[in-house]
Amino acid sequence: MTSFQALFNEYWPHLALLLSVAVGGTAAVHAAMTKSDVRAAIAWVGVIIMSPLLGPFLYLIAGINRIRHDHISDQRDRSLPSYIPDKPLTPIDVAYLAAPQFKSLHQLSDNLSRFPLVDGNNVRILRSGDEAYPAMIAAIESAERTIALETYIFDNDMQGKAFVEALARARRRGVEIRVLIDAVGVRYSQPSITWALRRNEIPYALFMTNPMGIRTAYANLRSHRKILVVDGRLGFTGGMNIRENFVSTLAGEKAANDTHFQVEGPVVAQLMAVFAHDWEFTTREHLPFETWIARSWNPPEPHIAARCIHSGPDRYMASTHSLLLGAFAVAQHHIRIQSPYFLPDQVLLGAINTAARRGVLVDIVIPGRNNLRLVNYAMTAQLDQVVKAGCRVWRTAGVFNHSKLTTIDGAWSLIGSSNLDPRSLRLNFELDMEIYSRSLARRIEDLIDLEIAHSELVTLESLAAIPFRKRLRNRVIWLASPYL
Repeated sequence: MTSFQALFNEYWPHLALLLSVAVGGTAAVHAAMTKSDVRAAIAWVGVIIMSPLLGPFLYLIAGINRIRHDHISDQRDRSLPSYIPDKPLTPIDVAYLAAPQFKSLHQLSDNLSRFPLVDGNNVRILRSGDEAYPAMIAAIESAERTIALETYIFDNDMQGKAFVEALARARRRGVEIRVLIDAVGVRYSQPSITWALRRNEIPYALFMTNPMGIRTAYANLRSHRKILVVDGRLGFTGGMNIRENFVSTLAGEKAANDTHFQVEGPVVAQLMAVFAHDWEFTTREHLPFETWIARSWNPPEPHIAARCIHSGPDRYMASTHSLLLGAFAVAQHHIRIQSPYFLPDQVLLGAINTAARRGVLVDIVIPGRNNLRLVNYAMTAQLDQVVKAGCRVWRTAGVFNHSKLTTIDGAWSLIGSSNLDPRSLRLNFELDMEIYSRSLARRIEDLIDLEIAHSELVTLESLAAIPFRKRLRNRVIWLASPYL
């Protein structure tokens, strides 16, 4: 045995202690200095201290934000134009379009989004895959120049294959195509749709996959955005992924509901700008706006004012969260919220409850049967907090509804991909659209009210009637809600 081996055998416990102190101390300092949420900082520091070697490893895998706050934001600043119009931007009177109290909300969103509020748009509501997918495929079939498609889930099923076939026909016509799929979402079906895309020579990329194809360190940071832009003129966005369980003829009685939106007008340029940034970040390929964005629009009536709100784990992390806080603060009469995953943090809960205590009628619509069992348990554990404040919580009957819809006072709407949960509001890259329009808000309210008409009201008594073992289970799952 060499002298080094003998020395190591004698002092290895001391070396292990020094290593654990150095690694654990470094990780704890990093967590304390970089986490903006005090609860997250305390939790990670606690895990690191209680497990000096395993804790830093877990923090390295799941706790560090690798989305380069400075790099990606600087890249976004270069690649997102503030506006791409064919005429100068004119001021918009949101008091006339919506109501006087929305002036302050307009100013807030001016500070949250790099995009301006633009008038002259038309937004069409598409209910579930029965309406959305045919409209999207028809747009792809009519494409003459470009198609940009970004989605979280793109299943390799009957519906996914129909999209690939339409894209393949467009490619053969000479249309320039880019498809961006999240690297987690693409794995919801096996084999993945990438085989079909590659076979048909359709350019695609996976969001947040490192050069070796390993995604462990990035599993919590996903692109949840849904964007389709055709010829830079016609856009689609909302909360719907590409999968056959949203189509009644394919899924039958198990078909899920959702709401998607067809958009025409200058706000489509904002959809395309977000896609162009995500594509450039993923592939390093720059998509020139003169090729991918139309220079003029002639959408059908009625015209409404809208803007995109993009959020993600970079400098825009709190955009949607802050916008919702502002919207709940200006509400005077009625707040309607429909979300499949309703797990707002305490700040957002406080804003909702404060609105209810001010006398604002607050309706919250959630699924009676959820597709994510653990999320349903966590949601149930938290419902008493809003019910006590006077909010009305409705559990829908029938099939699962994946819609994400919010309206304020019948005049302002928020649509898009964000759920009201920690993953959407802090971890995912999301895309939402705020709209100042009484007519569209009323149509969205009609959809929500239709769900309420076939829902069961949640009361404190019904929550208390849940057996203790289930309430305990729900609370335990609720503790892990930031990572569900």
